[in-house]
Amino acid sequence: MSNSSDSNGINFERLFSPRAIGIIGASYDPAGGGFFVRCLMDKFRGPLYLFNPRMSGKELYGYKVYSSILEISEPIDYVILAVKAKICPKLLEEIGQKKVPFVTIFASGFREVGNETLEKETLQVAKKYNIRIIGPNCIGVYNPSSNLYFAYDQSRKAGNFGGIFQSGGNSQNIAQLAVSYGVFISKFISIGNTLDLGPPEFLEYFLSDDYTKIIGLYLENLRSIEQGRKFIDIVKKCNLNRKPVILWRAGYGEATKKAILSHTGGLAGNNEIWKAVAKQTGCSLVTNSTVLAALASAFKLTHLPETRNVGVIGIGGGSTIEAVDILENYNLKIGSLTEKTIKKMKRFLPDVNTNVANPIDLGGMGIRPDVYYRCLLSLDRDPNISAIVFIKDPERFGNFSAQLDEMGFKGLDLNKTFIRYISKAKSVSTKPMFCVMLKINEGFEEYKSRYKFKLKLLNRNVPVFEKIELAGEVLDKMNTYREFLQNHGKFPKT
Repeated sequence: MSNSSDSNGINFERLFSPRAIGIIGASYDPAGGGFFVRCLMDKFRGPLYLFNPRMSGKELYGYKVYSSILEISEPIDYVILAVKAKICPKLLEEIGQKKVPFVTIFASGFREVGNETLEKETLQVAKKYNIRIIGPNCIGVYNPSSNLYFAYDQSRKAGNFGGIFQSGGNSQNIAQLAVSYGVFISKFISIGNTLDLGPPEFLEYFLSDDYTKIIGLYLENLRSIEQGRKFIDIVKKCNLNRKPVILWRAGYGEATKKAILSHTGGLAGNNEIWKAVAKQTGCSLVTNSTVLAALASAFKLTHLPETRNVGVIGIGGGSTIEAVDILENYNLKIGSLTEKTIKKMKRFLPDVNTNVANPIDLGGMGIRPDVYYRCLLSLDRDPNISAIVFIKDPERFGNFSAQLDEMGFKGLDLNKTFIRYISKAKSVSTKPMFCVMLKINEGFEEYKSRYKFKLKLLNRNVPVFEKIELAGEVLDKMNTYREFLQNHGKFPKT
């Protein structure tokens, strides 16, 4: 067991890789302790101890239920306290006597409903026994490499995306959403009201955690000015160390501010202040879960573009012009191609129904994978281009087979062949490449074709987005991060 403590002197190893876990308040209730039992049973490899005096001596899902944690002589590193708020201090006394280092408090009903006294009492007991608290009002920790889950059916594959979220629901959703964008999780923590451990402590841990390379945050507020200062310092450190921090800061509208007050019991803060924090620390500010997951995917699968110049391959004049309009809206430049590139492309593209300037409109030639491949390479070799966005419509592949037969390409599986050619281009390209996979029809066959195409591209490290807007926003944020690194002399890598 590694005994590595971070700079706060906290040995997080025992939280993220516990030898044994206890669930207090275990039951069949899916809205209470039963939820955690079902998340961890048959998955967590170490001993899982269940406690509930009302069910003492009985069995729950094949596990024996005990009355109190003090009945167990083996060490327990992590406890999930799934009981009503008002009995938390009493049970923390027993947890403290058992020398448990980490406790997740699931209950709400503390400061956010005006229960300051109960909160103080809880903290006093925790301090007395040196227990570190995650929460209250949260679901704790997800670490696939230790078989630690906080939702049903979570991916068991571990990756390099770490996250700290002030909402249990959002932390579960983003864990799933990230996987659908080709990103897997190192560790996610749902932190709730941050009575004790908050973003600064976990960011400090992520900074030294070799498994975490990208960090996502969902924050409604920070607890105090002091926590705010620590937060700013550590976020900047993470960003300068090439661990990009993506911050989804909730609470832009007035109604949201009220909701936040009742959710985590803190004030949301001024939007202008948060924009200034983002600028000062280099974190990417986002306003929803989709952009958070998509940006994490771009940071994982590609590298930072060197300029804001983008090369675009479209299909059809109208949609290509629409794409360029949208990308320019996100502070990106549609760079002019060099004479050399244009000459080269004119060799394999006809004059009719195509456009060889940037954006490249392939018209009907867009259904030929070999032509597509040569366009990708031309853009990659052009010095005026730093990133490539290509638009594809895999849902139409099925309709093109007859046409391809006529052109002499008999029995071609367009989905497979396109993937092969794009992979070939990707393997020799030096510039980040993004696919916008258009959704035009909603049938099952179309969906299947899109799904197959997306999965294969993600496996080849090409991010796939459903909308041009998403590609635009992601590229804008990547460039902003690169500009931050440049201003601090950290780009290119020193």
